[in-house]
Amino acid sequence: QVQPVESGGGLVQAGDSLRLSCAASGRTFSRYGMGWFRQAPGKEREFVATISWSGRSTYYADSVKDRFTISRDNAKNMVYLQMNSLKPEDTAVYYCAARTNPNRSSVTSDYAYWGQGTQVTVSS
Repeated sequence: QVQPVESGGGLVQAGDSLRLSCAASGRTFSRYGMGWFRQAPGKEREFVATISWSGRSTYYADSVKDRFTISRDNAKNMVYLQMNSLKPEDTAVYYCAARTNPNRSSVTSDYAYWGQGTQVTVSS
């Protein structure tokens, strides 16, 4: 199994960029597809992006496509989320998660391991 730990959140202004990092413990990290989700106050947790175990396949929510980029470094057990052109509606707690299902998924129930989250606040 893996245990994700997120970092890199903070307070930024609209239009700024931010990079989130996810350190995943466990020797089998490279076997897991990884994803980023977010949850704003009063809203359900929503899918942001996912990346395959190899890093060759990525998939994004329409709301972040062309602004966010997910990547991974299996040698370092790390996953990243580069967020550009941030908007106030991107404000949320961002979670990193790992799935054993090899197929691309945007469904929270397909992800077995979750981090504690990191807060991202975008001011207008």
